[in-house]
Amino acid sequence: MGQSNMVRILDGNTFVVCEDTGDIEATPTEPTGLFHSDTRFLSTWVLTVNGERLNALSYDDLQYYEARFFLVPGTATHYTDAKLSIIRERAVGGSFREELTVLNHDEKPVELEIRIEAASDFADLFQVKDEILNKKGELYTDVQPDRLRLGYRRGNFNRETVVTSSEAARFDARGLAYSVRLEPNEQWNTQIEVHTLIPVPGGRELRLGVRAHTTERLALEHDLQQWLAQAPKVNCEWETLARTYQRSLVDLAALRFVPTSVPGSLPAAGLPWFMTMFGRDSILTCLQTLPFTPDMSRTTLRVLAALQGSRFDDFRDEDPGRILHEMRYGETAAFEEQPHSPYYGSVDATPLFLILLDEYEQWTGDVALVKELERESRAALRWIDEYADLMGNGYIWYERRNTDTGLENQCWKDSWDSISYRDGRLPPFPRATCEVQGYAYDAKIRAARLARRFWDDPAYADQLEREAAELKERFNREWWVEDGEYYAIGMDPDGRQVDTLSSNIGHLLWSGIVTEERAAKVAEHLVGPRLFSGWGVRTLAEGEARYNPIGYHNGTIWPFENSFIAWGLRRYGFAEEAALIADGIIAASGYFDGRLPEAFGGYHRDLTKFPVEYPTACSPQAWSTGAPLLLIRTMLGIEPHEGHLAVDPRLPVGMGRIEVLDIPGRWGRVDAFARGRLRLEHHPE
Repeated sequence: MGQSNMVRILDGNTFVVCEDTGDIEATPTEPTGLFHSDTRFLSTWVLTVNGERLNALSYDDLQYYEARFFLVPGTATHYTDAKLSIIRERAVGGSFREELTVLNHDEKPVELEIRIEAASDFADLFQVKDEILNKKGELYTDVQPDRLRLGYRRGNFNRETVVTSSEAARFDARGLAYSVRLEPNEQWNTQIEVHTLIPVPGGRELRLGVRAHTTERLALEHDLQQWLAQAPKVNCEWETLARTYQRSLVDLAALRFVPTSVPGSLPAAGLPWFMTMFGRDSILTCLQTLPFTPDMSRTTLRVLAALQGSRFDDFRDEDPGRILHEMRYGETAAFEEQPHSPYYGSVDATPLFLILLDEYEQWTGDVALVKELERESRAALRWIDEYADLMGNGYIWYERRNTDTGLENQCWKDSWDSISYRDGRLPPFPRATCEVQGYAYDAKIRAARLARRFWDDPAYADQLEREAAELKERFNREWWVEDGEYYAIGMDPDGRQVDTLSSNIGHLLWSGIVTEERAAKVAEHLVGPRLFSGWGVRTLAEGEARYNPIGYHNGTIWPFENSFIAWGLRRYGFAEEAALIADGIIAASGYFDGRLPEAFGGYHRDLTKFPVEYPTACSPQAWSTGAPLLLIRTMLGIEPHEGHLAVDPRLPVGMGRIEVLDIPGRWGRVDAFARGRLRLEHHPE
């Protein structure tokens, strides 16, 4: 059962992945089912009528939190005019509610046996992802006259799924059933509630989600309307961009993860594998969306600060001051079978935390948060200098201390073969990658501003600026590949350049570590034929030994990365090059109905004529969802400047007029307008 025909319904901490009939038939290694907090609470949910499976005429994913399925008996290949139709309407909000309606179109009464097979394997999402399912606890079933209780217990780890029905049902250990008689043109319906629970000592239950009730479903609808109303309005002549912007806002709403410790929401990384808080992903998404949804940045910063590393823990790759990589809540984390409770194996989240804090203050003027997080910010800066410099030469390095389950590559390109020499060999550890040095430079420049203006420590500010200047000088001397005129992707522990040409050089532009005299050559590479496909910048240049247009980090195009590359190009004055990248990525979004995937193939645009999706890409994914927003900012040249909003538009040819209304910030709400030159040929819609 492939993922291409799957229906996905989600609401932040909860999601359902099912077939186009609404049925769920999970195998141990498929991310289908009802999931909450990294646990699968339903692995089977199959509807039959008189023992027969149903065929989907159509389905409608009305909003991200609800869907409706229109079904008839029989199969699609043998369909005749049905005398019976079935509608399944499902809403997700913590748990889910399913309203089942059956209509008799026959001229005579019918007797129906309606049944739903229900089961749960309580699989840990982490195990499903790694294709390992070895449950060590006890599954149990409790059948009561008015409900079915499915449970799993392993020590103090206890999860339950409770199924109830508004119409009288016969519950048994495998599901529930109804015997229904329908007169001609009569209909029957019932509401089935599925609740996810954590039983706690004393017989009490912690209900993980109850928002699927009718009144709470209205609350979800109101919440989405309010979310959209608060965001800036984008009006433009390029229909693809308008549709993509609207889809991005809705998907960001769907991906809001509600933490338990701090009010508000932050962006979860993506469906299905990463519906949880991340360091790098959440921070970069906030940077992309800051001009449009600034409140998420505040929550993200406060949550990450609260969970900042405070000790040395090799199992979790934790150091004092380090910002987490990933947080998990399932069984494997509870029993420390994997380290994500939380796991700190990210080399870039810590400097990115400082960058977001400064950028957030520049947009919002929230000085109180900058002062509130001074201690955590100083700890992050100490981590950069004292704990990340594994080789003692002033760079940030990484090497996992948890050699069993920790990440080998702790940069954003975290697959095993993503960092390689020009000839394809993999460098030894520890490793340093170029973009992280840029982040460290940017973090120190920005932290110096915070120290001077808000922490009342000008001496510290001076020190940080000196360190940043020294880092920039040394980096430009030691990382520049002379025979290719670009920056190496990495450095090995012997000080040798890991000399492939990669997209990482684009990150150096938005961080500001590139010298002015070398910026033009970097820009030339980024939009040159080896890196730029016509749709976007490839992760690895064509012609490199490990180049593969559908290799995860070795030739694919990542929309999120391209949005930051375009932003960096604008920083150095390369407006035409930035517009070229924005044009390619937004045009590609038209082929995905406005929802940019995690990654797509690096094939040249002239070869494929359409962007080829990477087969296991997350969708929706937070930083892909945020990419169009950063591209809009980049194209319009929207930047905070001395307490005001500056606008300097440079639009791609063919975009026409665009206006962004009610941009929030310390200035209140302001508008930005621009007009580009139309062209005769049309963008793909």
